[in-house]
Amino acid sequence: MNATILTSQMPTSRFNSTDLPIRAGVGLKAEHVDDILQSSADIGFFEIHAENYMGAGGMPHAQLTKIREKYPISLHGVGMSIGGSGDIDAEHLARFKTLIDIYNPSMVSEHLAWSTHHDIFYNDLLPLPYTDETLAKVVEHIDQVQSVIGRQILIENPSTYVTFKESHWSEVDFMAQIAKRSGCALLFDVNNVFVSATNHGYKPADYINAYPLHLVKEIHLAGHATDSDDHGEKLLIDAHDREVCEDVWALYKLTLSKTGPTPSLIEWDNEVPTWATLELEAKKADAILINSYPDSKSAYHSQKATA
Repeated sequence: MNATILTSQMPTSRFNSTDLPIRAGVGLKAEHVDDILQSSADIGFFEIHAENYMGAGGMPHAQLTKIREKYPISLHGVGMSIGGSGDIDAEHLARFKTLIDIYNPSMVSEHLAWSTHHDIFYNDLLPLPYTDETLAKVVEHIDQVQSVIGRQILIENPSTYVTFKESHWSEVDFMAQIAKRSGCALLFDVNNVFVSATNHGYKPADYINAYPLHLVKEIHLAGHATDSDDHGEKLLIDAHDREVCEDVWALYKLTLSKTGPTPSLIEWDNEVPTWATLELEAKKADAILINSYPDSKSAYHSQKATA
């Protein structure tokens, strides 16, 4: 077997199991690691993209080990192709499991999307029709992943730019059925809701009010870019390249009013800013989380003290 590939022969975790604190986290970027460690950054948790750590050893794992010694992590997959029509790639899933075994993340998640066809990989998260056939395949794939890794995963709602005529489930009902039939939980991306609602002409608050938010265990927030389609109509792109906009912050508050305080992540994957700028975005989310506690701030401050 190729020695440069992370395999299940790697040692199991030396890290204790821990829940994600009810605080804001950020996506871990290599260029920020020194600043984070030197300042003992006051951040609830870090999210890593699994595919960035599927090589064995080297600087990525050295950095991640130092971060994991001090902070909880959430492991987020972007290449499992849960919504694909073919089989889950067994080698990819094995490497995914090995990361979980080594770093013992607090949460494990993937996207409701597809990115592979036969032996071709597309560097994007592509939408799928909401049909009975697709639902059965998605549930089969989630069952397979959960069985192999031995734990529950979270599935994230997508940002979409097209819809399918053959869809006969609403996205909200489709997500609820996925969770009901597979036993997975949900990751709720507020920016994705705003992007999709704007692109398809419905109210994001209506989507949030209808969503099975009682199944949500983590929330994502991000910035988006504004463009236009071939007809000159407004089109939002889930770019992850800027601050969270005020409309999304407002929808985040609405979401928390229904979920209660929930671990929340700032995603900023392109045009990555300085650590100070990213940390400031997390502090905005933290401030909203404090206010979402109904009676007092003591639980929040207790979690800060032990995070």
